[in-house]
Amino acid sequence: MAAELHVELVAADRNVWSGEATLVVARTTSGDIGVMPGHQPLLGVLESGPVTIRTVGGNTVVAAVHGGFISFADNKLSLLAEIAELADEIDVERAERALERAKADTDSVSERRADVRLRAVSGR
Repeated sequence: MAAELHVELVAADRNVWSGEATLVVARTTSGDIGVMPGHQPLLGVLESGPVTIRTVGGNTVVAAVHGGFISFADNKLSLLAEIAELADEIDVERAERALERAKADTDSVSERRADVRLRAVSGR
């Protein structure tokens, strides 16, 4: 069994992250899933939520992902997201304001998006 897998995190508008990892955790319509090298092939629908990538170098990359697909075969994991942003790209104050605005407007979609962004920054 290989000790690493190749990961591609792609949003509709750009390549977000690419590299080698030992574990990726993502939220699908069937629940949270962890993918390690040698995992069974899979194809799933991503839910909005943080994606956590443990890199081969021991670092952790977290991204806020909003919808899309996950595919794994031959130790290659593809996360194809409608919207995705790395945690270190997120402006926390802006996300907090967006969350408050969404709550005031009772906009559940915007509230969920802002909540996911804040959870990605905090690593939850």
